[in-house]
Amino acid sequence: MGFMMIRVLGFFFVMVVMGLRSCSSSSQALKFNVGGKNGWVLKPSEDYNHWAERNRFQVNDTLFFKYKKGSDSVLVVTNDDYDSCNTKNPIQILNDGDSTFKFDRSGPFFFISGNAESCQKGQRLIIVVLAVRDKPHQPPSSPTPFSSPPVVLPSPKAESPKVGGSPQPSRNSSDNPNVDGPAPTPSGNSASTGLSGSFGLVLGIGVGVSLVLGSFVGMV
Repeated sequence: MGFMMIRVLGFFFVMVVMGLRSCSSSSQALKFNVGGKNGWVLKPSEDYNHWAERNRFQVNDTLFFKYKKGSDSVLVVTNDDYDSCNTKNPIQILNDGDSTFKFDRSGPFFFISGNAESCQKGQRLIIVVLAVRDKPHQPPSSPTPFSSPPVVLPSPKAESPKVGGSPQPSRNSSDNPNVDGPAPTPSGNSASTGLSGSFGLVLGIGVGVSLVLGSFVGMV
């Protein structure tokens, strides 16, 4: 019975770890609404490229284009076709009215309206996706041999420390309001949804573990 309980605990531990990893990766992806509440239109409230410059885009983020189906479309094109508003040779066509585009690599992406005249009037967009940066590998430090600390005998002639010295300023950003903390990530509904989903998943797995343990304890 003890061996079976160990196997069950090991299984649920693996499930918890996998759930945390999947929720962590999904919560990092954001969804951006192009044009905001106006959608993909000829004259948005904010210039498309100005909007793109003040946002940070990463691999697995998505763009959402909202427009009237049949009246417009979104074309993914090359740099040259972007500059000339060439709609004849697109890399990809989005024309369902509610189009989603997912970034599968880093680098620049070029979007134009399916209407060449609208493109020439400014309905086009350049997105630069940031490169994926892995955390630098740090070699494991060699363990230091254990040694007993030397015993220091107090000197009879040693002077007592002065009282009233000023404390050294803290270098912790939480103690110093003038030091900026980590840069905030772009706000988005998908980020908050991912965090709440991860909490619910972990809570559900924890309840499952409690029920299984309770049943085994009752059997014993």
